Amino acid sequence: MSLVKLNIKGISYSQTQNGAYALILNEEGGERKLPIVIGAFEAQSIAIALEKEIKPPRPLTHDLFKNFSDRFGIVVKQVIIHKLVDGVFYSSIICEREGLEEIIDARTSDAIALALRFKAPIFTYKAILEKAGIYLKSAPSKKKKISKKEETILEELILGEDAESKPPKAQDFSKYTLKELNEMLDESVSNEDYERAAQLRDEISKRS
Repeated sequence: MSLVKLNIKGISYSQTQNGAYALILNEEGGERKLPIVIGAFEAQSIAIALEKEIKPPRPLTHDLFKNFSDRFGIVVKQVIIHKLVDGVFYSSIICEREGLEEIIDARTSDAIALALRFKAPIFTYKAILEKAGIYLKSAPSKKKKISKKEETILEELILGEDAESKPPKAQDFSKYTLKELNEMLDESVSNEDYERAAQLRDEISKRS
């Protein structure tokens, strides 16, 4: 199975659901996006890692793991999002120590937070991207600067505002038809509400 490299586009949050965040991954060399719903703590940890100039006064959990790994000569080589079951993504961390490679199971949010700290690439399988990726049709444009909205989200997460560790609430889409779900998905993508788009995508995937 062929692997596709992913890059982090940013973090989005729902305007209607408290504590719900979506990590947006971009297909390298393509236009598909892979939104993954994550918790507030993991979103904060990823946001801090993205802002390279920000250093927390005390190590966060993922920073501690990085320091521990460095001390014992463990290197994270890559992260692979290898499975999608009922809307849940499963990931593996590929580590190396003294020439020996190990594969460790991890939550995708944790795996990506560590990949950022180790500067390790993130991959998924082509089949997963085809199943769960959201394809955006957009005209070619100049390199986009980070939006004010994205800056606000990162700032709030880094400062710990609105970052209570509450599990995201899933909306009930069971009463909608597949046609309605696909229309709602298109609308959510247009509005850049990736957290809702991810939930709609998962509901459509369950029925397929």
